[in-house]
Amino acid sequence: MAKDKKGKSDSKKQKLAEKKQKQEKKAAKKEKTKSSKLDGSDAEDVDLDAVLAEYKKQQELFLKVTETVLEEPPKPRSSATFLASPANSNQLLLFGGETWNGAIANFFNDLNVYYTDRDEWHCVTSPNAPLPRSGHAWCRGGNQKDSVFLFGGEFSSPKQGTFYHYNDFWRLEPSTREWTRIDVKGKTPPSRSGHRMTYYKNYIILYGGFQDTSNQTKYLSDLWLFDTQDYFWFSPTLPPAQLKPDARSSFTFLPHEQGAVLFGGYSRVKTTVTANKSAKGASQGSKNALKPMVHQDCFYLRITQPPPDSPPNTPPIVRWERRKKPANVPSPARAGATMAYHKGRGLQFGGVHDVEQSEEGIDSEFFNQLYTWNIERNRFFPMLLRKPRAQKKVAPSEQRVGRRGRAQANEEELLKQLAALQAGTSLEDADDMDIDIKKEEDDEPAKPVREMPMSMEYPSPRFNAQLAVQEDVLYIYGGTFESKDREYTFDELHAIDLGKMDGCKEIFKREDETWVGSDDEDDEEDEDDEEDDDEYDDEDDMDLDDEPEKLLSPSKRGKKPVEVPMDIDAASVADSTSTEDDVSEADTAATSVDDGLPHPRPFESRREFFVRTSAEWQEILMTSLRWKNIQPETLTIKEIKSKAFDLSEEKWWDCREEITALEDEQEAAGIGEVVSLTDRGESGAGGAGRRR
Repeated sequence: MAKDKKGKSDSKKQKLAEKKQKQEKKAAKKEKTKSSKLDGSDAEDVDLDAVLAEYKKQQELFLKVTETVLEEPPKPRSSATFLASPANSNQLLLFGGETWNGAIANFFNDLNVYYTDRDEWHCVTSPNAPLPRSGHAWCRGGNQKDSVFLFGGEFSSPKQGTFYHYNDFWRLEPSTREWTRIDVKGKTPPSRSGHRMTYYKNYIILYGGFQDTSNQTKYLSDLWLFDTQDYFWFSPTLPPAQLKPDARSSFTFLPHEQGAVLFGGYSRVKTTVTANKSAKGASQGSKNALKPMVHQDCFYLRITQPPPDSPPNTPPIVRWERRKKPANVPSPARAGATMAYHKGRGLQFGGVHDVEQSEEGIDSEFFNQLYTWNIERNRFFPMLLRKPRAQKKVAPSEQRVGRRGRAQANEEELLKQLAALQAGTSLEDADDMDIDIKKEEDDEPAKPVREMPMSMEYPSPRFNAQLAVQEDVLYIYGGTFESKDREYTFDELHAIDLGKMDGCKEIFKREDETWVGSDDEDDEEDEDDEEDDDEYDDEDDMDLDDEPEKLLSPSKRGKKPVEVPMDIDAASVADSTSTEDDVSEADTAATSVDDGLPHPRPFESRREFFVRTSAEWQEILMTSLRWKNIQPETLTIKEIKSKAFDLSEEKWWDCREEITALEDEQEAAGIGEVVSLTDRGESGAGGAGRRR
């Protein structure tokens, strides 16, 4: 007995020591957060012009362009620009960006170069580089294929209370790492960020974006073209009756053989909402609010160049043409789904779908699917990873000898015969002679310095990831994820071979250690500590009780936990914990469906059920048609979706009694809607501030 008491005493001391260590760590964390907030406080009326002037002064201390090898990848960042170098097929360019650690924002203006053949990061410093920024845009130079052009971006005070938008225009020579600011006469695009740029022949095309102040965000819909030959900006005046895209930012803007093509985007539009939902009738009132909007429309930008005999500075003829909505658009509609251009198609990854539940918070669902958008067919296709096929080993004697191998063998035979003639021996003895033949060394590509892990899954769900394609390889850098009040900035780089699609290679991956925490997290930790204190007090009370009584009482800690099947929903789990042996009819009905078809959720309408499971029903329909020797290609997309909806509607009605019983039971328990664990696990109340 004494030994048991001693063991319990040691266990209690260990727990107290762990608690003390946890409290010290939390206090240090709070102090770090407090100091960060004080250092970055906007109460001091930060003069952004003075801050940027100081940045420029420090930058001028660099006497020349310098490139240094980094021991590790650059600091994590979001809203940067990422591009395959047009001057070197083994280099990727990364510029600018920002980080938010929960207290202050930091902006970057370093140019980082990743060497894909050497697995090395280099940092370039220059006396005339653009000032720190994020949300800017850049693209390669069209006819000037070895140049990169950059415009705009934003800079903010540490607490993001004041914003500064750039309207400067830069040219980067990737081969020499030289930056050149381009100043032209006449009108130029106003300052902005969140815009997009692409190229067509000798034109740089700029559209959209937003201007942000402390009070409001204004989305833009102006179009600008820059002539890289005559060096002038031009904003075409479009006919009032011509359809054109609405104001937006964060859209897809890709080059096209006749101009450019635009798809999607994000903006916030004015709408009227109920001011007092608790009131009844006319007393509710109304108020104006900004509602997030994810665009899914598509436009062609047709550009007709001026005739060759036209005078200098003659602008081209420009017009917008609205296209049909692309087929098989990823559902639900998502913001922050970035796209890269590759051989006449777009590659789209990630995104976030916001469901506004109340004015206080937003529930979000994040994605990590990869799609290809065929621009000419105007259709999206999912891209899936597939395991590489096992290659059969072929014996050396059975291997086919190519033309180069046969030529080398003939050369060896001729050299041996020549050596035999020079030695005065017969040609029959030539085969036995040894000669030194200098073989040409093949130009083998540089082998990677280290083995990189390969996965059959895409990178974790995120939005605003940076994409670049170099030598038929897609590179995915960074991205953002939100959970509650925390914003995660991914610090990682992945590569996918678009020809093989045999896996996702992890070039590097680091945990986000820049977050300094929030008051909400500290409150949760305080609650956990209070629960631990109560637990320790209960243990002390138990030690004071009589020993025989403690032996007779059932031990809750020794009880084996009840295993709950994963396919039982939240309501049936709640019932099973309250009455372990009794299972209601509604629970049995909810889990009795075993036909392998998509199942409706409680409180889900027929349309919501079809929107959520549309892809699965289309696949089921096409499989059924093939079994009946009917080719799905003979049907139009509209017919396929119509027949798939009929199948989903039939399933919805078949399950109606079961779902109604489950809804009645949940309403009696005060549950208005059930969200699946997978959906809720990816959600966050971080809001839509970063969707821009």
